[in-house]
Amino acid sequence: MEKDAADRPAHAAEDWTIPQDWDRYDAADHAMWDRLFERQAHMLEGRVVPEFLAGLDILRMDRPGIPDFRALNERLMPATGWQVVAVPGLVPDRLFFDHLANRRFPAGRFIRTPSQEDYLEEPDIFHDVFGHVPLLANPVFADYMQAYGRGGLRADGLGAIEKLARLYWYTVEFGLIDTPQGLRLYGAGIVSSNAESHFALEDPSPNRIGFDLKRIMRTRYRIDDFQQSYFVIDSFEQLLAQTTGADFAPLYADLAGLPDLDTDAILPGDRVLTRGTQAYAQKKEEELS
Repeated sequence: MEKDAADRPAHAAEDWTIPQDWDRYDAADHAMWDRLFERQAHMLEGRVVPEFLAGLDILRMDRPGIPDFRALNERLMPATGWQVVAVPGLVPDRLFFDHLANRRFPAGRFIRTPSQEDYLEEPDIFHDVFGHVPLLANPVFADYMQAYGRGGLRADGLGAIEKLARLYWYTVEFGLIDTPQGLRLYGAGIVSSNAESHFALEDPSPNRIGFDLKRIMRTRYRIDDFQQSYFVIDSFEQLLAQTTGADFAPLYADLAGLPDLDTDAILPGDRVLTRGTQAYAQKKEEELS
């Protein structure tokens, strides 16, 4: 997202898709994927939602090397009707929503360099494919992603993309889920990050707040560091039902009259699972002052 249609690279199609050109990856690229995969897959045991690990198995993503989208789609499409398409990077909002609405997940094809191993600003193939695609093999989450894409197309016409983007951020990218075994990760921005996987579950600093659709769409988020609040769903079924069952047009109208909330805010009506100390964010502010 967050690109203008006029920025389309010359080699990209009208929908911004490009060939993956899997053969262009060299040994260093594949070694970077394998190193990231081994580190994350090992660390996520006991931390990530079981459906994510099931997706890794269904898609056979434990095979060495960067996945070839053609082979990946041969397993993903029979499971849920989704496919992965290569794009040059972030794509315009409306095209992004259109891809999701048609069960196409746009993934960057480049992989980070060794100097970017622990952080990079624009999502690469490891974030997009390792982080997002395993849950697209889960039928309920796959339906949610398609519903989000359809909702994005409507939001674009209502001038409400910023509000809806917060829902994506706090669920698809940085969501937590409450399970009988305790809190687990499912958001791609967390599961593809070694440091945030630990922070989101185990650090006393962030708030962990029960899912509330309107509340989330009022809440700002951080793009430059760990989140100060995480929102917790009870199940993927709850997430799908509450978003597909909502009438977003009046919701957007209500939100237009309400102030945005800071990333660390806690409201009287919140279901607070963890009231964070915010020690991490406070320390970072002190270091910058």
